[in-house]
Amino acid sequence: MENQVKIEKRISPFKKTITVSSDKSISIRCILLSSIAIGKSKLFNVLNSEDIENTLQTIKKIGVNYKKKKEYLEIDGVGINGFKIKNKTILNAGNSGTLARCILGLCSATKYKIKLVGDKSLSKRDFSRVINPLNSFGVIIKSKKDMLPLEMTGSQLLRPIKYYENKGSAQIKTCIILSAINTPGVTKIKAAKSRTHTELLLKSFNYPITVKKTKKFDFISIKGLNQFSSFDYKIPGDISSASFFIVLTLLSKNSQLIIKDININPSRMGIFKILNKMNAKIKIINKRNYKGEKLGDIKVESTKYLKSINCPASLNSSAIDEFLLIFLVAAKSHGISKFKNLGELNKKESPRLDIAIKFLKMIGIKVDRDNDNIKITGSPNIKLKNSYHIRNFLKDHRVFMMSVVAALTLGGKFKINDKDAVNTSFPNFLRILSKLGAKIN
Repeated sequence: MENQVKIEKRISPFKKTITVSSDKSISIRCILLSSIAIGKSKLFNVLNSEDIENTLQTIKKIGVNYKKKKEYLEIDGVGINGFKIKNKTILNAGNSGTLARCILGLCSATKYKIKLVGDKSLSKRDFSRVINPLNSFGVIIKSKKDMLPLEMTGSQLLRPIKYYENKGSAQIKTCIILSAINTPGVTKIKAAKSRTHTELLLKSFNYPITVKKTKKFDFISIKGLNQFSSFDYKIPGDISSASFFIVLTLLSKNSQLIIKDININPSRMGIFKILNKMNAKIKIINKRNYKGEKLGDIKVESTKYLKSINCPASLNSSAIDEFLLIFLVAAKSHGISKFKNLGELNKKESPRLDIAIKFLKMIGIKVDRDNDNIKITGSPNIKLKNSYHIRNFLKDHRVFMMSVVAALTLGGKFKINDKDAVNTSFPNFLRILSKLGAKIN
């Protein structure tokens, strides 16, 4: 099978320095925000992936031109409410939940009907979480069971809202912020903690947005219809992409890795905090700031003694994309690791909590589940010898990459389907592994 990888040997010790894919979350947000700026924005080091290509095709369909230059992506912004949208325009978000949910907020002021579609995986995901606040703004959305496909008719008489976002979802928060930009008056959000890229980008443009932080919530105020100018931005490396190589190194023998130029926004550093509590040898060097974001290089070393964790639920939102890898570390740790309130994992590209439990049990790890809480009994000396076939995971890129890391560190013979799943977020994943010495067929 061409769209499959085979791994039959653990990776040999390595000592390398690498870079990983650009941050997908920031890439998408920069493209969307530059589309409503005035003038030509230059975006450097934009992620080259299917999700980004779908984002570019989407803004083109709503009247925004762009050019792919050798050194940067140039986007010719049309200003707030400047889109030229034809009635019954069809937008295809592919696999990207970020694009799908954010584009609805971005287009909330259009008077014409938009149909939003996505791939098989995205079409299984819950959109009520953005439909409800958009309805409050005055947007009309029609959908069966709050899933894609859906039809949206915006409003030129949007009204500001007050909204309590209690899921810790940056996608919901960004959707509301983008709709608020289209809306006269001040929109206010009480938001559970989640990644903060949208707020930091807007602050770097001097847009009138204020954020008051408390321990559990951010209180955000956005003053709508304030035009901002085009901007230049260099996208940093993605902590989510780096995480696969962090865990690969931790679980390998006698290895060391430096991962350069990574975004270390505090709202994304849950995996760093969790793994450090598990005795992982990770540290951040060469810290610096860039337009409100924090950047750094990550140095990680093989760790012989990993210990279990009673993971604080307060870290869930800042590690939501990395829990598959955290579970893998828990499987190699001493003791019983406990995780709670992880229902949000099943709202991702695939039901990740369900799939993770199935995977861990398949390789002989004891897992106990109580609703959205799980306990993982570690097996520090695990050495797999059987053959395993990973399939039917809705082509979830993170499930594929976690499976590859498991195969390269735990042994056994693995066949892993749908290698093209990485194209949504990290097309260079297998190539970088090969440079580290991984034998992947």
